[in-house]
Amino acid sequence: MTLIHAILQVALSAAPWLLLGLTIAGLIKALLPEQLLQRWIGGRGVASVTRAAIIGAPLPLCSCGAIPTALALHRGGAARGPTTAFLIGTPGIGVDSLAISYALLGPFMAVARALTAVITAIATGLLVGTTASAAPAAPAATPAGSGCCASGGCAGSGSQPEGPEPLARRLSGGLRYAFSDILDDISRWLLVGLVVAGALIALVPAEQLAAFGSGLPAMLLMAVIGIPMYLCATAATPIAAGLLLAGVSPGTVLVFLVAAPVTSLATLGVLRRELGGHALIAYLAGILTSVLLLGLGTDVLANVWQLNIPDQVEGVQELLPEWLEAAALVVLLVLAIKPLRQRLGVLLPQRA
Repeated sequence: MTLIHAILQVALSAAPWLLLGLTIAGLIKALLPEQLLQRWIGGRGVASVTRAAIIGAPLPLCSCGAIPTALALHRGGAARGPTTAFLIGTPGIGVDSLAISYALLGPFMAVARALTAVITAIATGLLVGTTASAAPAAPAATPAGSGCCASGGCAGSGSQPEGPEPLARRLSGGLRYAFSDILDDISRWLLVGLVVAGALIALVPAEQLAAFGSGLPAMLLMAVIGIPMYLCATAATPIAAGLLLAGVSPGTVLVFLVAAPVTSLATLGVLRRELGGHALIAYLAGILTSVLLLGLGTDVLANVWQLNIPDQVEGVQELLPEWLEAAALVVLLVLAIKPLRQRLGVLLPQRA
């Protein structure tokens, strides 16, 4: 299998599901007011932390894009536990990355990824909630040029419109946000992910990665590499698919899938400034411990149930006809190339 062919096959499999996920993300953006989010996440204790993790999970925000929303919630009265759970659960898995996870990784890995992201958010939120309150911090801006926020499209707590907007305007604005802002933010990293996935499938011997890619040392390496880097959940998925098909264990892939998207250096810096050093240590300890334990548990389940994950991946990728995959990929390419998108007028006019 040539490199180009491998990249194309992964891209074709992902395109329809990514379009579906982006559409749902736009609808969520349009229909979920921030004031309602603040009310749901307010309070303290296990219930508030759990709500914050579950509510944040489907939202279409990357790790640095979740920062302004999380800060707005915290400064609006949300405790540090729910704030942390929201900050982890939101980028860990979204509707767009969940759809592409099902397409490229199969049902078992898609469910395992969603559960791991939410459980990690809850456990870490509870742990951070036990730390002593830090002194009030000055407003912290997301560092310029950090990850997706460099494009300015991930801001989640911008000024709210005065008075209710008509439904049609909110829907068009939400879809514009999904197919311009979100897609612009993830497209470059998604391309990197597709190339890496194709290279792993086409060029790396399966036996080589299979020998390395299992057990606690491999998972720990994945976590240590993933936690400080920035890689959004959607862009991480093709790389994970390449690792799976090359023989890396499901649990090790799961550690990478969760550790890389849920945080970044920008997130770590802002969290330390906002909540303090003790909270930052608890945050890192919670993420690291959770992903390692859940990764080990995933490998145990896959072995007990005798699951063949590569077969699941190939089975899901055969669900849709080739013509639909090709059409979806063409549409996605047109939308992802910003000058082409604007020239052809395939999207609503850009905001002033």
